[in-house]
Amino acid sequence: MSRNVVITSIGSHTGGQIAKLLLSDGHFKRKVSSVTGLTLYPEIDSVKEAADLGAKIVEHKPGNLDEVVATLKETGADAILLLPPGHKDSYNITLELIEATKKANIPNVCFISSAGCDLAERDKQPLLRSVIDLEAKVLEAKGDASTETGHSPVIIRRGFHAENLLLYSKQAQEEGVLPIPIGKDHKFAPMSMGDVAQVAAHVLSGHGKHGFDDKHRGQLMVLTGPLLTTGDELATAASKALGEELKFKDVSEDEARHLLKDEAGRAEGEIAYLLEYFSLVREGKTNYISTTAFHDVTGKHPQQPEDFFKAYAEELHPKRSNKRRKVEKK
Repeated sequence: MSRNVVITSIGSHTGGQIAKLLLSDGHFKRKVSSVTGLTLYPEIDSVKEAADLGAKIVEHKPGNLDEVVATLKETGADAILLLPPGHKDSYNITLELIEATKKANIPNVCFISSAGCDLAERDKQPLLRSVIDLEAKVLEAKGDASTETGHSPVIIRRGFHAENLLLYSKQAQEEGVLPIPIGKDHKFAPMSMGDVAQVAAHVLSGHGKHGFDDKHRGQLMVLTGPLLTTGDELATAASKALGEELKFKDVSEDEARHLLKDEAGRAEGEIAYLLEYFSLVREGKTNYISTTAFHDVTGKHPQQPEDFFKAYAEELHPKRSNKRRKVEKK
């Protein structure tokens, strides 16, 4: 038995990594017949990379529900990864995709949500909180007898991607600082994007009597990294990995927005999401870890912060300076 998978937002970093695992990792490849990628931006390099690996690429044109339903039916998919796009109208696009999935009768649905969305408040973190509404729409299909969708759902609430810290690579290299608006005292547990992809790939390729593997079907999985860190502790982990001293700098939200806009070239929606998550950290709502689901699904342990910084040493390694102290490796 083999699975036909459709991945929305395949051009995103997460979507691309999941596609790569399904198409090239032997553990998953033997369980998956085909991968179709939906994308709003078919010409970008990351989409072409997925196509080179063997994914069939289909342009996603939101705004006409019947056309989106027809597109999903044409993929022949029996499983879908619903990954909200990095777009200013992400909520409505995702809402339409959820409805189209039901009308296309795709039985197995894995929705990528956000850790912390249950603790977000509508007046303070509206983007994060809106993810709860999308989760509800996915789960709503469970009681809808008119569709095959809903019998085998999985929701993955992914934590803050450690890769977002690479947005501050310029400051790390030139000034030896990580300027993040998270306050001095509260903690969070960044996790590797690759770890999220591992869990999603296991879910999408899993098989059971009712669709997804019974170990996964119906699960709401909360994923974070394995270590709670303040900004200072995060900088210490980076310093050990790089062999050069990095300092944490607590900045205001306005300064953070300016840095993200100037250095990252990110869309407004993505910047707003990051700022909302940082505000959760400042409110003390991220002072927890959740690694049980990762271990149960993969049989492994998530990547430690120091190992993450070692993997991305080139992007973060400070430029040599007489003013910067070398950190002794013990």
